[in-house]
Amino acid sequence: MDRKVALVTGAGRGIGREIALTLAGDGFYVVANYAHSSREAEELVEEICRTGGGAEAVCFDVADFAAVESAAADIIKRLGHVDVLVNNAGITRDGLLMAMKEEDFDAVIGTNLKGAFNTMRHFSRYMLKNRGGKIINLSSISGIVGNPGQANYSASKAGVIGLTKSAAKELGGKGITVNAVAPGFVETEMTAALPDRVKEELLSRIPLKRGGTVADIAGVVSFLASGKADYITGQVIEVNGGM
Repeated sequence: MDRKVALVTGAGRGIGREIALTLAGDGFYVVANYAHSSREAEELVEEICRTGGGAEAVCFDVADFAAVESAAADIIKRLGHVDVLVNNAGITRDGLLMAMKEEDFDAVIGTNLKGAFNTMRHFSRYMLKNRGGKIINLSSISGIVGNPGQANYSASKAGVIGLTKSAAKELGGKGITVNAVAPGFVETEMTAALPDRVKEELLSRIPLKRGGTVADIAGVVSFLASGKADYITGQVIEVNGGM
């Protein structure tokens, strides 16, 4: 595999899909991870290949430590290297703190935070051997300011920021950069399910007076994955319209 390889977790839909398409357009061979969205992931791969890019879909649950370890070994064995790791996979299980079920808290932390740890833990060892790589973690404005009804999600995304900053200090000396992107209100399938009154309230707090798009987020990830961002590490870039 002569071209650079980018692994995008949760690539089947929304922000992850747009990131995968954008990185493919940048010349990366894209490994599109999914856990449940097999049809969407295969359609993504077909679209990338149809437009002259290279991609494959790989199924594993980022929350499963052993499954990620096995997937990492297989990907490296076949492709030789992963140059960019984008931790995008995430879920929500919203509910007020006093009524939140333990399994809903654990599920969100498991995918959003432990999932990022799992992939960083297993793929960084190969980046260390190659003395270079870029890790880009998707956090959220909820992890910076909190959000009512999202104690689990906010905690997971705040944890991603701490994980990012610590890893940046550990891996920087080996030529590996680690950064986070924190989107604000982005128009996706996930946010489309919000009640109109909630969306209106969120939009009222955004100086640019519009929600973000998946392309807004993918553009920042594209920059961080490029050589133009080689001297940026340990940072959290907020993409929220001034929210």
